[in-house]
Amino acid sequence: MSNKQTNENFSFRKYAWQQFKQNKIALASMYLLIVLIIIAVLAPYIANDRPLYAVYKGHTLYPSLVEETRKDSITDPKTGKVEVLQYDITDWRQLDLEKVIWAPIPYSPGSMDRYNRDYVSPSGKQRYKNPAGEIIEMPTRFRHKLGTDGIGRDLASGLIHGTRISLMVGLVSMGIASIIGIILGAIAGFFGDNKLKMPRIKYYLSLLGVFLGLFYGFGQRKYDIADGFSAGFGSGMWEMLISLVVIIAVFIVCRAFSRLLLFGKLSEEVYVPVDTFVSRGIELLNSIPRLILIITITAVVERSIWIVMVIIGLTGWTRIARFTRAEFLRIRSLEFVQAAQSLGYSSVRTIFKHALPNALAPVFVSIAFGIAGAILIESSLSFLGIGVPDDIVTWGSLLNLGRQNLEAWWLIIYPGMAIFITITIYNMIAEAMRDALDPRLKS
Repeated sequence: MSNKQTNENFSFRKYAWQQFKQNKIALASMYLLIVLIIIAVLAPYIANDRPLYAVYKGHTLYPSLVEETRKDSITDPKTGKVEVLQYDITDWRQLDLEKVIWAPIPYSPGSMDRYNRDYVSPSGKQRYKNPAGEIIEMPTRFRHKLGTDGIGRDLASGLIHGTRISLMVGLVSMGIASIIGIILGAIAGFFGDNKLKMPRIKYYLSLLGVFLGLFYGFGQRKYDIADGFSAGFGSGMWEMLISLVVIIAVFIVCRAFSRLLLFGKLSEEVYVPVDTFVSRGIELLNSIPRLILIITITAVVERSIWIVMVIIGLTGWTRIARFTRAEFLRIRSLEFVQAAQSLGYSSVRTIFKHALPNALAPVFVSIAFGIAGAILIESSLSFLGIGVPDDIVTWGSLLNLGRQNLEAWWLIIYPGMAIFITITIYNMIAEAMRDALDPRLKS
């Protein structure tokens, strides 16, 4: 009786979590990852050249939240006409603020300190212009604690905001890769080459619809997509949505047209080699070194961090597809899948509601490793000075600045440590997930 109750109360999620917690290094890595996520979310309030709170001329302001303007009046001595000038406040340090609370790092990643240019070291002499206009020794609260680059940008601020870029690249790109890889791998593993049948003409026109859809959806609209991402993430995603609608519309039109040709040999049913198509696509994409492929693509499109994310995602789905396909090849012959098919459930319902939840364990491990790989690829592109715009500060771009001046050791050590630690965190978590989700793989 007790064994029966134990089996009924067994939860694989709880079991996997208990196994994961036994790996102390992975558990510490997960906590560090949470810290990195918090830093990424709060980056504008951790590193910002605008105060978090200020009182100026009796007005209470929150510059880090709302961009404030300043008004000055100029009186023409001849006509007596008063002209009001309104402009954005660019340097809050030069104002005589009654009260002020600065961010822990009082610099934005793109702000340039002209008094501390030419690679000022963390322990070097740093200068400061006070509200009275005097050039004095830098106060402790305004010091560049990790030094500056050649044009006076604060390294600590760049590292903080680079954390947001790196984590965003990893999550967005692998989100795209996961959707593509899981869908294609599930279809290939479930149907194989001899389970999906359709009329010959529908098969041919479906293939034609896929190629025409990709051509008109992405090939003809590549510049529209690039311009959209240049304008912002929202515009870019809207252009991507339009492209997806075009692909689906062309595919549906081609399939609908096939109904007019269902006669003779064209109406004979043939097997669709889905598994062969997906497997050959994986082999073709893997035959080209991924970094070389990404560099080639980024060389012909407009530089945008969002486009880089999309490209990394579109080239990183193969590993996920292989794992998903392998799991579906194992699961499709199990009793619960056979029972779902016997009850007359559609293939879509059987795949996504019954089979897929039981096939995702190794896929999650692959996704975790993929996020680390995506961060490394983005850092490599930034280091090479391609793909990512120059006005966006990333860990790779900081390393590139260090390469230009090897004496500026802080531009090499700190960004390199950030990349190494982040990738190690994801790898440790992925290895622990692998052991927890599949104890047979424990060494």
